[in-house]
Amino acid sequence: MTSTVRAKLAHLFSPRSGLPGQVIRFGLAGGSVAVLYITVTTVLSQVVGLPFELALAIGFTCGLLLHFTLQRVFVWMHHEDFALPLRGQVGRYLTMAATQYGVTAASTGLLPGALSVPTEIVYLVTMAAVTTTGFLVMRLLIFHAGATSAGPEVGDGEASDSVADVPASEQDQRMPVRG
Repeated sequence: MTSTVRAKLAHLFSPRSGLPGQVIRFGLAGGSVAVLYITVTTVLSQVVGLPFELALAIGFTCGLLLHFTLQRVFVWMHHEDFALPLRGQVGRYLTMAATQYGVTAASTGLLPGALSVPTEIVYLVTMAAVTTTGFLVMRLLIFHAGATSAGPEVGDGEASDSVADVPASEQDQRMPVRG
């Protein structure tokens, strides 16, 4: 692998990559979650012998936990810069996940008959819509950065006023210029 390709890949996996990096990391995280979800559900139902509904619930829970974790530490990166504390992120994330499930269940339950189209078509269109909406909700409302890069909000137990806690490259952004 050439150094140019390596540098471009490193940039995509860095916080400086912006929207293109977030989209790629979001896709990788989603693919990883899908593999885990399908594997756990299948192994528990087909190998272990659990009832499918129980295996599905366990697989879904494992997938949800991995998805939240990957979104927080990989896709959106820099948890120290998040506007919301962990508790706020969890609440909003679970609300989003429940809404996505409800929309998917309602659309696949109601629209195929009303539109005379196969359930799978409605499901695929719905998944595209909830995935795109989910990306935007997570980017703008759940895992968004704070108003400044000075660190977490005061009161979430992680804030620090010490310049020693900030890398030298960022200190000039936090310190007011006095002339």
